[in-house]
Amino acid sequence: MSEKNEKELADEFFEKCNTLREEIARIIIGQDEAVRLLLISIFCSGHSLLVGVPGLAKTLLINTLAQALNLDFSRIQFTPDLMPSDIIGAETFDRDRNFKFIKGPIFSNVVLADEINRTPPKTQSALLESMQEYTVTIGGTQHKLDRPFFVLATQNPIEQEGTYPLPEAQLDRFMLMIKLDYPDYQTEVEVIKNTTRNTRIAVKNVISKDEILTFQNLVRSVPVVDNVYEYAVSLAHKTRPGRVGSSTLANDYLDWGAGPRASQFLILGAKCHALMIGKYAPDIEDVEAVAESVLRHRIVRNFKAEAAGISEAQIIQDLL
Repeated sequence: MSEKNEKELADEFFEKCNTLREEIARIIIGQDEAVRLLLISIFCSGHSLLVGVPGLAKTLLINTLAQALNLDFSRIQFTPDLMPSDIIGAETFDRDRNFKFIKGPIFSNVVLADEINRTPPKTQSALLESMQEYTVTIGGTQHKLDRPFFVLATQNPIEQEGTYPLPEAQLDRFMLMIKLDYPDYQTEVEVIKNTTRNTRIAVKNVISKDEILTFQNLVRSVPVVDNVYEYAVSLAHKTRPGRVGSSTLANDYLDWGAGPRASQFLILGAKCHALMIGKYAPDIEDVEAVAESVLRHRIVRNFKAEAAGISEAQIIQDLL
């Protein structure tokens, strides 16, 4: 791909992202930051975990995004009795008494794993192969998932009874943890106006599957200078207590820090963020723009931090 073509693609990507945001904003009001981060995750071929109290339109946001991207969408409601076969599918006998594989809802482009922490680890683990390898293995046979493929999971942070916290290994497979907060007063007024009248707004398809795949390749081809690589890696190293390059803050308040996957996602996220704001290459500010969402679920606070009421976000902002 020539330099000119890459620049033309970058300009097209910038315009498409703005159009996507405008289209989603017709339905989803006041969640601009969440939309920005979701788009970064998607164009980096990543998965995202959305955390927020009920009623903040997490499910509607993901459904609207799938429609605007013209992608197949499936929703899995995670419950304590959900089985792995309810997600990936199972082999059954057909009329001729031969085994036939019936695909589960994981075989889609956008998979909403709703309240993912309400199901036991055995069922949660059914997503791991799909999220990492983009395949599903049943009876020794490997089935490829259609690309693009994203798992967008939601989690309720206030109800902990009857829930199963996600293992660190599974959390690490989510590129971003996106926190949604209550809307401000004026935004909530607009939400109520739009959702309590007898009108329905149709979401237009803004982008095709092939364009998404093209833009994913474009993001990976964006050049990065060495000092940005070094900044991302040093930021991840600062979170690792008791190691060379760790910060005093990490040594005091963290049990575990972010692994190498964090450094990878910091760079990929910075590349995509740069393109989304009209730049052709990322700088340190682009790394900082995605750092909190990349790192917050990859660091583990110790008892001292919890007792002092110091959050992951506070630690990350201090490291920045």
